[in-house]
Amino acid sequence: MYDDVSHLRDFYASPLGQHARRIIAHRVRARWDNVSGLDVVGLGYAAPYLRIFSGEARTTAALMPYRQGAVQWPSEGPFRAALVSDTELPMRDKSVDCVLVVHGLEHVDARHNYLREIWRVLMPHGRLILVAPNRRGAWARFESTPFGHGRPYSLRQMEDLLRDALFEPVGVTPCLFAPPFRARYLPFAATAWERAGAGLWPAFAGVLIVEAVKLAYAEIRVSVKKPAFASMPALNGGLSPARRHPDEGGKPRSPAFRDPLGD
Repeated sequence: MYDDVSHLRDFYASPLGQHARRIIAHRVRARWDNVSGLDVVGLGYAAPYLRIFSGEARTTAALMPYRQGAVQWPSEGPFRAALVSDTELPMRDKSVDCVLVVHGLEHVDARHNYLREIWRVLMPHGRLILVAPNRRGAWARFESTPFGHGRPYSLRQMEDLLRDALFEPVGVTPCLFAPPFRARYLPFAATAWERAGAGLWPAFAGVLIVEAVKLAYAEIRVSVKKPAFASMPALNGGLSPARRHPDEGGKPRSPAFRDPLGD
């Protein structure tokens, strides 16, 4: 079940929400440091993060699930937000370069279909970033923030979901190590928390930022079997050829992705 858009809007207007947005946006921007001339689409409630690409990306758009609701975005200029269905995005095949999902994956029921729909609209070798609460982190345990709603994930779970949907994970950034308390000192201590957490306890980050690339094709494995023979009684009219069964194709093989969180 999706969070209500008013809760999301109020959270990001609060000091704690602004603190979370600054840290996550900085990490996302580090992964996508050059989007010049590219089309970037945000799903879920990614609007607070899309402005980091303004003035560089060719286009940006915020597509929000109808079960969540939408806000006007951006606050100035042409309206570039819309309500959509999770599994029926209003875009052509292979029409988007980058998709950023925030407050999305943890709320969808048909996760495979959701990711496959993103796969459909992405260009070959297009990039996807999933921002989701870490099931080991403190933020997933506090319902006072949007990261405490929906289903949290481990890195391995996110990796498996991505590969099943024909994406290859290429990197992960754990972040939000400070507990989600509304304390005045938190924004000032954010840098120290992030440095200490990344070095000492990365598995307990509040949020996982996982980047993946679209696989443009699926490798098909074909098994070769030796024929088996059995003695049979003579049949009138001779033998008829046996019905042949095609081998089933396998899943694409991809290089191992080391789990830096040890999950």
